[in-house]
Amino acid sequence: MPANILNPLVAMMVLTFVVWVFMYVRRLGYMVRHGVDPQEVNTPQKMALRLPESAEAPSNNLKNLFELPVLFYVICLTLLHLGWVSPMDVTAAWLFVGLRAAHSLVHCTVNLVKVRFVFYLLSSLVLWFMLATLLRRVLALG
Repeated sequence: MPANILNPLVAMMVLTFVVWVFMYVRRLGYMVRHGVDPQEVNTPQKMALRLPESAEAPSNNLKNLFELPVLFYVICLTLLHLGWVSPMDVTAAWLFVGLRAAHSLVHCTVNLVKVRFVFYLLSSLVLWFMLATLLRRVLALG
């Protein structure tokens, strides 16, 4: 069913929400515990200088979730709109979401760059596969 592509799409939105909440829990928790005046950290640069990596990593991950995943949303909605959703598309979409969730988990916790990069690279390859599949279908029309 074409609507099956909505499940991973919504899961990606939920992941973004979870990271957003986690970012504020970490940031505000640190700021309250350490008496950081919000005016002292009124720019991203000041925030990065004043807060430790553990409080800032979720913010960096949230920014990541508005980079390549934007293409994911467009691909999924295009497939749905055109009625081109196949089981392979749904599987690829779930794989992308799972890899991005693993990336977020690593980035927001232990932040091991090499591990994080593997999840980023694999999720990117899945995304480029999804895009190539969509482009192939579009080109077949004309």
